[in-house]
Amino acid sequence: MFAGIDIGSTSTKVVVMDAKGNMAHHIVPSGSNFSIGYKKALNKALNKLNGALKDIAGTITTGYGRHIAKIESEPVTEITCVAKGALFLDSGIRTIIDIGGQDTKAISIDDNGNLANFVLNDKCAAGTGRFLEAIAASLGLTLDKLAKISLKSSTILPISNTCTVFAETEVISRLSKGESTDGIARGIHNSLASKIYSLAKRIKIREKILVCGGGALNEGLIRELRDQFGTMGDAVIHPDNLDPRLVPAIGAALIAKENYIARSVPK
Repeated sequence: MFAGIDIGSTSTKVVVMDAKGNMAHHIVPSGSNFSIGYKKALNKALNKLNGALKDIAGTITTGYGRHIAKIESEPVTEITCVAKGALFLDSGIRTIIDIGGQDTKAISIDDNGNLANFVLNDKCAAGTGRFLEAIAASLGLTLDKLAKISLKSSTILPISNTCTVFAETEVISRLSKGESTDGIARGIHNSLASKIYSLAKRIKIREKILVCGGGALNEGLIRELRDQFGTMGDAVIHPDNLDPRLVPAIGAALIAKENYIARSVPK
């Protein structure tokens, strides 16, 4: 069996793949001790395939905490893993937008399936999932509720501040003036989508466009991203019947399998 372990700032994702390509996964909150989280997720995923730790022939780690967790494995960058996972899910993917809690990445894939280019947002939280989390908390809402009320609105009440702290203040100010919570919620998602689209324009955007990471769970954000991409909006997709947070972990498991096969081939 082969394991892909993606330790993010918010959640730890583990994918286990057997020799036949059957996959199982498990996701846990990363918490403050990355070692505890990944071990729990790995054991849960193995149990789903009736496997055990002794069955693992190769492991690849990726993500924010890949070095901190001190796992005996080969670390591989998130960029490489998410590209591998995306192409496994759909070979037609040419642009990937990975929206995480800590950062957002825009990745370009060439026609041969190779990584062509990538960009990351700056250190500000305004272009990441943290932005929505902070605003939702200031409104006393969950992320799911924020997305649902955003989808109900036909009006966008734009949020002009790019700084998360100032955006929170602007939201509270708008509410105090009696403006629509639904419209403000849509404005928040629109603001984040605009920042992500601006990031993606720094690479060559080509169809199909896969949105993954925790941000892809938010249908309010997906709607705004499709609007931002205009005529390419219909090409913006996210994984069907699969948690979009798993894409890098799938890529990591595939790389673990490929490395094992490469080592097994006589020279």
